[in-house]
Amino acid sequence: MDKAYEGDETRQLVLDLEMIPVVPPKANRLTPWEYDKAMYKKRNEVERLFRRLKGFRHLFSRFDKLDVVFVFFIHFALITDTIISVNRP
Repeated sequence: MDKAYEGDETRQLVLDLEMIPVVPPKANRLTPWEYDKAMYKKRNEVERLFRRLKGFRHLFSRFDKLDVVFVFFIHFALITDTIISVNRP
């Protein structure tokens, strides 16, 4: 969920499903609500990780027949991403 889906109905649905919405309200909202900024930041980091992993076409095409090979390639992609981000200027 992000700001594009922060309507009252969607927010209520999330609450009814016993989830915690961490999306900030839009700037033009008349009655803004409090949200966990640290949790929202972590959510953003996870989204950016998935965006970087999409660069590994092998993952999202799912060529592997065995789950163990797929899990290996996820680990490989995460290790590669970590090495690249550490060496990034």
